[in-house]
Amino acid sequence: MAAALALLGRAAGLVNGARQLFRGCGIGRAAEAGCCRAMSSAERPKRPLSAYFRFLRDNQPAFRQQNPELNSLELVKKLAGVWRELPASQKQVYEEARKTDWRKYEEQLAAYKAQLTPAQAAALKEERRKRLAKRRSFRIKRELTVLGKPKRPRSGFNIFVSENFQQSKGLSPTAKLKQLFETWQNLSSSQKQPYLQLAQDDKVRYQNEMKSWEAKMVELGREDLIRSREQRPKKKTDTAQEGSKASLRESLAKLKLKKSEE
Repeated sequence: MAAALALLGRAAGLVNGARQLFRGCGIGRAAEAGCCRAMSSAERPKRPLSAYFRFLRDNQPAFRQQNPELNSLELVKKLAGVWRELPASQKQVYEEARKTDWRKYEEQLAAYKAQLTPAQAAALKEERRKRLAKRRSFRIKRELTVLGKPKRPRSGFNIFVSENFQQSKGLSPTAKLKQLFETWQNLSSSQKQPYLQLAQDDKVRYQNEMKSWEAKMVELGREDLIRSREQRPKKKTDTAQEGSKASLRESLAKLKLKKSEE
């Protein structure tokens, strides 16, 4: 917690320092904002909609007016059913519109990339890499939730915060956490012990649940989700490969014996 607060303080200091540098050089807020815009992908041309999403966009208002009792999910399902039954000739209209917009998109994208400096292109590439990594991380977390992966055990401090967070009224969440952290630091060992014991019990719960969950993942063929290699089922090796390894071990043993005799 202390490390997190320190990092927040350093980040705020860096931002303030950058602003002071801009002002000190006489650049001002407008140029500062312009610099940030130059390093963002917000101005990159947007990919055109697919034929299906064009159909949704064009028909959703009318369908919503005709079916006010449906929620958004039900409305999309209804539109998807209509799209599946739509004649090929009507679908082709949306497909031709997509192709036209796609040609325009490629021209705009080429012009956009041509005006970028090497530094800006590198920065945008890094921004895209981080964005894709974030999406990938989100998909993995969502998949683990669907597969029922047990929640990680809580620490004694986490349990202390959950039990006392609502008592600090009139403070912002950050101020509450800071106050609770300071309170936790001042607790004696005997006062912390109940929370530490609960944390230990939660750790045992987590370990037991993880063993059952990982066994289930092995049955489902998802060994990639198991924590350590020791817990993964051993792959069956080819008999010839095993024989080759045994022969190699025997040769090495004979070589060591010969050297020791010399």
